[in-house]
Amino acid sequence: MTLVALTIAGSDSGGGAGIQADLKTFAALGVYGASAITALTAQNTRGVVAIHTVPADFVTAQVDAVFSDLAVGAVKIGMLGSADVVAAVATALDKWKAANVVLDPVMVATSGDRLIGEDAVAVLKRVLIRRARVVTPNLPEAAALLGTAVAADERAMAAQAEAICALGAQAVLIKGGHGTGAESVDLLLDSGTPTRLAAPRVATRNTHGTGCTLSSAIAAGLAKGEKLDDAVRHAKDFVTAAIAAADQLGIGHGHGPLHHFHAAWR
Repeated sequence: MTLVALTIAGSDSGGGAGIQADLKTFAALGVYGASAITALTAQNTRGVVAIHTVPADFVTAQVDAVFSDLAVGAVKIGMLGSADVVAAVATALDKWKAANVVLDPVMVATSGDRLIGEDAVAVLKRVLIRRARVVTPNLPEAAALLGTAVAADERAMAAQAEAICALGAQAVLIKGGHGTGAESVDLLLDSGTPTRLAAPRVATRNTHGTGCTLSSAIAAGLAKGEKLDDAVRHAKDFVTAAIAAADQLGIGHGHGPLHHFHAAWR
């Protein structure tokens, strides 16, 4: 049977992040991608111009349509936009007994534009985090979830991962891409001691969609039956290679996208 992953996220008209990045990632990693669009964004590599949130009942209709027909092996959740949409997604996950849920708490675009309201963040913390197999915040998102300062070192990252687990998350991957230093260090807390995942930091401004790509790559791995730590390692390897190849593309005039098909395009 063909492996299937579902992305529930916003659309990026520029093609670098959101639904578009997720579907590219699924395809690059050999998984069939389905989608439920939660918001339409008018954006490009320079920033977000406008956002149109999809009504919650229509988000539910999309998710129901996918689950009622396709054998979904994993779910990636990205931009949700509104509190009503967050609640609707949580209800749908329960209805379909969704497994292998990867929650990327998207709050701010690479350009700095905010993508979710404070009321929606509160509902996400209350009803969605505990339904996820893993939550994947970057450094600013982890701080926003906890109402604290951005972690300045790995000890602080580990403490914030534990605090997010205390909110009900089964596992937390705090991404260190917004940090400094020669390495980009992520910390995975599943049980026990956090696992440190490091990769050389790539000097490029073309990092649009990095978080979306990582979380969807994890979902692809889980859909394949990989254990969480293996799925995370493979996803980080994929994203690192896609960032390293990003400058081969010439897309836009701002923060360009990753090269999702670096292994296939010649």
